[in-house]
Amino acid sequence: MAERNLNFDEIIVRKGTDCLKYDFAVRRGKPEDVLPLWVADMDFRTSSYIEDAVIERTKHGIFGYTEVGERYFKAVKGWQKRHHNWDIRPEWLIKTPGVVFALAMAVKAFSEPGDKVLIQQPVYYPFTEVIEDNGRVRVSNDLYLGDDNRYHIDFEDFEKKIAENDIKLFLLCNPHNPSGRVFTREELERLGDICLKYNVTVVSDEIHNDIIFKGEHTVFASIKKEFEDISLICTSASKTFNLAGMLISNIFIPNRQLRRRFRQEVNAAGISQLVTLGLTATEAAYDHGDEWYEAMLSYVGKNIEFVKKYTKDNLPNVNVIDGEGTYLLWLDFRKTGIDTAELDRRVVYDAKLWLDSGAIFGASGEGFQRINVAAPRAVIKECLDRIKEYVIRN
Repeated sequence: MAERNLNFDEIIVRKGTDCLKYDFAVRRGKPEDVLPLWVADMDFRTSSYIEDAVIERTKHGIFGYTEVGERYFKAVKGWQKRHHNWDIRPEWLIKTPGVVFALAMAVKAFSEPGDKVLIQQPVYYPFTEVIEDNGRVRVSNDLYLGDDNRYHIDFEDFEKKIAENDIKLFLLCNPHNPSGRVFTREELERLGDICLKYNVTVVSDEIHNDIIFKGEHTVFASIKKEFEDISLICTSASKTFNLAGMLISNIFIPNRQLRRRFRQEVNAAGISQLVTLGLTATEAAYDHGDEWYEAMLSYVGKNIEFVKKYTKDNLPNVNVIDGEGTYLLWLDFRKTGIDTAELDRRVVYDAKLWLDSGAIFGASGEGFQRINVAAPRAVIKECLDRIKEYVIRN
């Protein structure tokens, strides 16, 4: 059997499928006819091996409570070893309906109401939501944009924020969303050593860990044994294989005490068995999805280069931030002189685009827009043409 779904130029109609990305613009306060490149799912069909596995499972016709065993773990373990050189153990794994859910459970498990929790803005906005919605206080060690057009960590401020705010929980985003940074082993080791010094638990959201274009992804817990004892590693096939609607993530917690506390919160939330087809899809992805995955990476990588060249040639004063991973690009409009409110208005109502306004990623994101480039190149070009005509108004 050969992989069938490798035509990433195909434009697939998603409207009318109860698709969050396409069918809920008006409900989300946007015009009906916007072109959406906001939420982080792909406009590509997933691997045909996943399709076939899901169809075959569906034919059984019974969708009762489902659990998985050795075969599922073997698939997950094999993927982690092949792609990240990380050896995992069965007892480390706790499955959840998603990484954001896991972040919320970690906030409840490892902090108390009123405690301060550390993040690094501009960062994926649910980080702030799971902190504040659970009665905790957000503290940010803001990343800074260096002369190399990449974001960097202010380590002195990182340690200062921890010490001054009695931080006991840090939510790390690596690969970083929205900047695309894939932190180096040296950067992560320095962060981890500071967290060890102050007894800080690290929840590492590594959901984009497979989508790397430069360098390599380093699993935080793999750096040294001491990091295993302070970390939760959050992964999923959802970004890699476009399975977000399947509601399945794999959370690895090597430390027994941390694992027990996290599991207690998951149990208290009423979660036990997960979606049958999500388990089926994940197992098929990790066992048989490599060909599709490599082809997708190649296509998205070329999309990124296309956006950079188009922007350089056609969009003066718009800068594409350099990152090493994710299919999300962070566009800096600050040199255009367009203020944040007017920029958002032009994007949505003049260009009829649904992107993610940088302001929702924190104050340091104002003047930016996040664009999802996991779409056919013709769609990406249409988006950029609209920015040129209606936002920059060349």
